[in-house]
Amino acid sequence: MLETRFPRLPGDIGNPASFAFPVRYEIVRGASPERVIRQGADGLLAPFIAAARALEAAGCAAITTSCGFLGLFQGAIAAALRVPFIASSLALVETANRALPAGQEAGVITISASSLTPAHLERAGAPARTPVVGVAEDGEFARAILGDQPDLCAAKLRSEVLDAGRRLRALHPRVGAIVLECTNMPPYAAALGEATGVPIYDALTLARYLMGPAHGAPRR
Repeated sequence: MLETRFPRLPGDIGNPASFAFPVRYEIVRGASPERVIRQGADGLLAPFIAAARALEAAGCAAITTSCGFLGLFQGAIAAALRVPFIASSLALVETANRALPAGQEAGVITISASSLTPAHLERAGAPARTPVVGVAEDGEFARAILGDQPDLCAAKLRSEVLDAGRRLRALHPRVGAIVLECTNMPPYAAALGEATGVPIYDALTLARYLMGPAHGAPRR
């Protein structure tokens, strides 16, 4: 887990009520949203490996992270563990691509399009050419989540996710599924599916997948 103070709503990966199975958290001190997203998680690999190993030692059956941008560390952290580990929901892009009909592809909604690079996609297991759209760079996600504020407006966050989904579909008509990079976006996944008419994959989809096939279906 990143070290944060913003509220963790039901559906957020940081809220244990989001899961149908027990979860355990390990906070990586100094891993702020700003440092992980806008500064490339510089200097944080060793602390994340240590946190993952602590969870493994505590008996966790599978491990993920609380930020899609940590897909940069997929290979290094996975190599340090003996239990299944997937860093980012971006790994689900290829899963969605294989499931979609010919002529369609998955697209990504991210908290910061200006910070999400081809390297983030490729190291997480997604094609570098994947269509990506971000929420507003000066909106509520930027203020409350990236800025790590103790308050947030869920209605504004929801509106930003729906707007990004509509823009993604308008800019890239081939998009037949959407992957939410940000682990704070799943509370709005159902509304996004209704607004766009396509399956939505997110951090909770990833966690259910890691825990077994019964938990792995995308929400629509």
